[in-house]
Amino acid sequence: MNVLINGASGKMGNELLSVIKENEEFNVVCGVDIKESLEGEFPIYSKIEDIKEKVDVIIDFSVPVATFKILKYAVANKVPIVIATTGFTKEEIEQIEEFSKEIPIFRSSNMSFDINLMAKIVAEVAKVLNNTDIEIVETHHNRKIDAPSGTAILLANAINDVLDEKKEYNFERLQKREKRSKNEIGFSSIRGGNIVGEHSVKFFGENEEFEIAHKAYSRKVFAEGALKAAKFIVTKKTGLYNMNDIF
Repeated sequence: MNVLINGASGKMGNELLSVIKENEEFNVVCGVDIKESLEGEFPIYSKIEDIKEKVDVIIDFSVPVATFKILKYAVANKVPIVIATTGFTKEEIEQIEEFSKEIPIFRSSNMSFDINLMAKIVAEVAKVLNNTDIEIVETHHNRKIDAPSGTAILLANAINDVLDEKKEYNFERLQKREKRSKNEIGFSSIRGGNIVGEHSVKFFGENEEFEIAHKAYSRKVFAEGALKAAKFIVTKKTGLYNMNDIF
């Protein structure tokens, strides 16, 4: 399977390449990044229109503006794409849904299989502990741009999807001089060092706390998940898919 890596020179691009080298089912034929490099194991283009290679699937670990550039290439060439980029606005997510009417798209805020399993678990817990105060805490390295993380939103959405009374998302308490509402999910973001990713969902009752947490020790889990997604998405014609479809 010939792969194009969007964001090929980034940390996740390099991680994905190292995982693919251990997998005989995939072959990286080219990449796209702001830093062009036409000498090496495969060409990395800064201009998408320069791509000459035959591509079976695109794996995107980049930033939203770069994702939409490669999406136009994917649609024009009818290439399935795995979007592992985060930080999209609501309007951008709606645009991705429109693109999925023309090509198969796999999008997940977190490519870890265990994180998506965690989302299923916290949803089940939320149905039982629906009168608790729910807070989501996430920690990432100091280079991460978006906050809260896409994974934190994924976990909150999983909870809200199963509740009859939807909760509001509180991203910023600094400007609010009022006590906590029962009808909210609070978010806290920590940035520092080289933390790959830590997420915890806390359910606070009057006399006890229930917490579910996940820690990623290596970026390899995201690369492995992206390859699972790639194998899945190349079998589809059109549509928008995520880890639930793999489950």
